[in-house]
This record gives sequence, structure tokens and C-alpha cells, in this order.
Amino acid sequence: MRRSVTVALAILSAAAPVRAQESATTSLLHSAQASFSSAVDSVASRVLARTGVPSASVAVVRDGRLVYAQAYGHARLEPGLPATPDMRYSIGSISKQFAAACVLLLQQEGKLSLDDRVSRWLPELTRADEVTVRELLSHTSGYQDYWPQDYVPPMMRRPVTAAGIMDRWAKKPLDFDPGTRWQYSNTNYVIAGAIVEKAAGMPFFDFLRSRILKPLGMESAISIDVSRLPPQAEVTGYMRYALGPLHPAPKEGAGWLFAACELAMTASDLAKWDISLIDESLLTPASYRELETETLRKDGVGTGYGLGVTVGTSAGHRVIEHSGEVSGFTARNMVFPDDRAAVVVLTNQDAAPAARAIAQGVTGLLFTTQDADTRARVAQAREIFQGLQRGEIDRSLFTDDANAYFTDRALRDFRSSLAPLGTPRDFRQVSQGLRGGMLLRVFRAVFPTRTLRVWTFQMPDGKLEQYQVAPEG
Repeated sequence: MRRSVTVALAILSAAAPVRAQESATTSLLHSAQASFSSAVDSVASRVLARTGVPSASVAVVRDGRLVYAQAYGHARLEPGLPATPDMRYSIGSISKQFAAACVLLLQQEGKLSLDDRVSRWLPELTRADEVTVRELLSHTSGYQDYWPQDYVPPMMRRPVTAAGIMDRWAKKPLDFDPGTRWQYSNTNYVIAGAIVEKAAGMPFFDFLRSRILKPLGMESAISIDVSRLPPQAEVTGYMRYALGPLHPAPKEGAGWLFAACELAMTASDLAKWDISLIDESLLTPASYRELETETLRKDGVGTGYGLGVTVGTSAGHRVIEHSGEVSGFTARNMVFPDDRAAVVVLTNQDAAPAARAIAQGVTGLLFTTQDADTRARVAQAREIFQGLQRGEIDRSLFTDDANAYFTDRALRDFRSSLAPLGTPRDFRQVSQGLRGGMLLRVFRAVFPTRTLRVWTFQMPDGKLEQYQVAPEG
């Protein structure tokens, strides 16, 4: 449900029963919003205090909308500078899903295929005639990771090129036969980025910017593969040795991040990407299935990984997620497509647990607060039902289509058939899901003589496209 409910649920009628309905529903929704915001603040502040991580930027998506964006702590320690939501943080390996999307866009255009052998593009690499593009993106290729460390080795302080990385790590023997094991490897995405450049005929980041970042309005997103975050970002990345004091983290040399982990942006802009995953607005449905489907090894064992994303469940909800780390920064991005929800957490310390802990804490709150929203929507549905028993509706709660449905004849039939039932003994939500870009909620209304099924279609702005009543089968 969209958290900005004041307009969506504004009730303009002067009728006393409608004013009562407005008061009950709006009060519950405002209370849920205030409770959620306060709880997120508490989680973020508590985790930062416990871990000593300087700052965190948090964004939350509900019902496919950005509903919360806040920053906590210090973007810079000396001189002190408070973090704000409009500051960029490096997102590290969360960048990989953007690289995978670039490959899928090119596949849609017929310029390459996930099932292409790497030899089509880079025949000089080890066993390039056996490894597929899909195996690169799913980390089942066997190419060895060039950066498994949680710090910056001396060699990575010096500039490098994608070709240099591939010469050193993608021309040595594979760690395993292609498709037989899963092993996370940044090298895979350097190779994938180089393939994108060949297929697209332009630099990788130029393609990413023109085909993904600009169409989604991700204006803050930049590449930090060549230099640090620009001065206007004013976010310093930190590191520490064991439990020692924080120190400004070193910057990787130019070229080391590339398609594997080069992006930096605000939490709100990363949430725009998450919304595009939820709405499936950028790629074709078939491409999203490729991105989000768990890759199986050749022996049929699942890997828990799709293309640039981890796939699984969290608290019983399907989740598409990834963590990210580069020098000075750690991040977490969790998308719950079936729930039209997402949690973004960006922090400015590497090798630290704060991003994961905050994301998990906010996820718990997210679904707990959904219960509060459900209570508000149950109250609203029940009040609408009682209004229909009187032959009345508050038309400001409904879309134009729904208002056209509720003709004078319809209202008379609702009143004559429902009024004799009296007050329901129980009225509760029994399920919810997605339908046609709307949220379907199903309620059960129990009366002494019969039980009814009530179901609604809720638009992203909170208005109701449908309110139906029928005998429960």
C-alpha cells in the first residue's frame, strides 16, 4: 500500500457516516505510517551505534512506490558532516544486476544470446568455446575471481584495464568445468562487460547509462571506476582494523570495478531500479524470468542465484537480492516482487555488517507494518460494506470505472440484498495477491445465516477499482 495516503484516501463527502469512515480509516493508516517510520529510525540508529559504522542511507518501497527515504549518521567524520538522503554511496556488486540487464537488452535486440559461447566474442579466453554468457552471469563458468578479498591488495592500487584483468585471470585454467559448480567471481562480470561493449559497439557505461539509467530517471547514478565519488557527494568511505578506529578507505585503481561493481548512486535512485523490477517496466517478461530464475548446475542442483541476483525467500516472501562491497562501502538491496516491496540500505564502511542488519530489520518491520495496513484496509472494506447495506458509497474512495459500476440500480440491489443480513460477526482479510497491476484483497464476511466473499482491486494510488460481493463457495 502506498504510504502517502492522505490524498489517496481523502474523503470529501459531508455526510456524517462518511466522515466517520474517513476518520477511522485515515487514522489507522496515519498511525501505521508514523509507527513504521519511527521503527525504521530505531533500527538504523541502533545498528549504527552497535557496529560503529559511520552512516546509512535507507529507502523503502511499498506497493511499487518509494515511501520512505532517510539517512543516518555521518557521511564524513572530520570535519563532521551529517548524511542526507540525496548523497551518493557506492553500491558495489549490486551493479552486477545492471550488467545482466544490459546483456538481456542486447539479447532482446538479437545482438547476442545468453547461450552464446564466450568464443564468439573473446575466443582467446580459457575454454571460451565451452563457457556460455549465461554461465558468466550466473557464476557457473569456472573463471577465477580476481578480487575475493575484503580489502584492496597493493596491485589494485594501480590502474588496470578489462583486458588486463582478463589476461591474468581469464586465461588461466578454470577452477572447475563450466556449469558443474557455483563460485562467485568478479571476473565473470568483467568478461560480460567486455562482451556488452563488443555487441553494443560502445563503452559499457555509455550503454548502461543510455538504456537503463536515463530511462528510469536514475539521475544520481555514476561510475566510480576512474576516480572517487565527486566532491559534491561528500560521502567518505571508511575501513577499520578489527575493533580499531575508523580510517578513510583507500580507492581502488582505475579500471578494477568496471561492470562488476562500478556504480554509485542515492538509495532513492536504486529504489527506482527496484520499482522497475517490480513493475517489469524495462525488459520483456521473458527477460525478467531469465534474470530471476534460479540457475541449476549440470547435475540439477540449485545455486540460489539467477543472473546478477540471489534468488530465494525471506520470512516466507520471494526475494530478489544482492549485497555489494567496494573499498569504504557496503550495501544491501532486497526486492520482494510479489509483495511489490523493496528495501535499500547503503553504508560507508567496508567489511561491515550494518547494511545487512539494517536491511533485515527493516524487512521485518515492512511485513509487520503490512499487517497494520491490512487492519486499516479491513476496516475500510467493512465500512464500505456497511455503507452499501444502506445503499451509500463514498465515491472519492473509488476510480472512475468503479464509480461507473455503482449505478443507482446497483446501489439499490446492494442495499436490498445485504441489509437483511445485519452486522457481520466477523469480517477479515483471507488473502491478497496481484492482478492486472493492482493489489487484489479477498475478505470473508461471516453472518449468522451465511458467509460472503468480498474482494477488492486496489490501484497503486490507493483508490479502489473494484468492490465485489458474492456468496462464499
